[in-house]
Parts: sequence; C-alpha cells; structure tokens
Amino acid sequence: MHINEITAQLEMTIVSGDSKTEVLGAYTSDLLSDVMAHANEGDVLITIQAHRNAVAVASHVDIPAVIVCNDRPVPDEMLEAGNEHGIAICTTPLSQYEVSGRLYTLFAKEP
Repeated sequence: MHINEITAQLEMTIVSGDSKTEVLGAYTSDLLSDVMAHANEGDVLITIQAHRNAVAVASHVDIPAVIVCNDRPVPDEMLEAGNEHGIAICTTPLSQYEVSGRLYTLFAKEP
C-alpha cells in the first residue's frame, strides 16, 4: 500500500517525501527504543514524537514513513532529516489509537 492511498482515511497530510512511498505494515510507539527493538522494515511509524530522532530511528529500522499524530507541529529539522534519509513525514489530527485502528482495517482488507 502506498502513502497516497491512505491519506483520506487518516485525514493525513504528506508534509515531506514521496506520496508513492510503499508501506507494508504499521508500528505505534512513542518510545524510540521500543521502535528499534520491535518495528519491522517497511512499517510506517505512528507517533507523537515530532523531532529528528524519530527520523533517525526510522532510518535505522528501514521505516519508510512517519505519521505524526494529534496535529503536532513538525519542525523544519525533522523535515530536513526526512528528506535526507528518504523518509516521508505525514501529519494528522487523529490520535495514535485512531490511526492504528484505521490502518489495521485497511491492511486487513488488502488481498
């Protein structure tokens, strides 16, 4: 599934990166050490951590996109890091719970 295919369902805006970025699953966490230990390559990271460290962890795990929830503002340094590492950065007014549930439903419908 590509990021642009889920934007409407998640009330999401792609603020940086390629809208054709493919994601294979999702992982929700605000504890970046937890993301490093348990997220899978190809997952999208669902978080409220809006800073460059979230991008660094995503890059380390080969996570292609980060969704920042709760309308948290995304600083320029995070956008720059996303561009540098080829990681899409998205924002949504929805909570992590809502985004996780909606993505679970979308991925469950995929053939």
